[in-house]
Amino acid sequence: MGPKILIVDDHEFIREGLRNLLSQTRPGWTVCGQASNGQEAVAAVKKLHPDAVILDLTMPVMNGLEAAVRIAKLDSHCRILIFSMHDSERLIVAVRDAGAQGFVLKSQAGKNLVAAIETLLGGGTFFGPQAVS
Repeated sequence: MGPKILIVDDHEFIREGLRNLLSQTRPGWTVCGQASNGQEAVAAVKKLHPDAVILDLTMPVMNGLEAAVRIAKLDSHCRILIFSMHDSERLIVAVRDAGAQGFVLKSQAGKNLVAAIETLLGGGTFFGPQAVS
């Protein structure tokens, strides 16, 4: 069985788009679940044990950064990718500080998302060309 991916975004349209992108480009990967906020994401990581989680930054109940902190503290092997429309150097620092191993802009998902997940699954980090060194 290939890697298990959890998709977390408060917009169903985005979740389904990500699911379709992953199933078309990496049929060996399994989308093991979806969540619509950070609180659901933490619970889903505990229950589903994904290899990677794609976390939207801005969500109701609990945002992606807080969820990343909580997921990182679970002592699981789950790799964390923050997915956002927001772009700033301060945000990249906050993403790293939260314990995430990657960051992809939603506007760059078509060319960077799959590569970012592959990098995370391989044990690396992915912060793209916009990242602070």
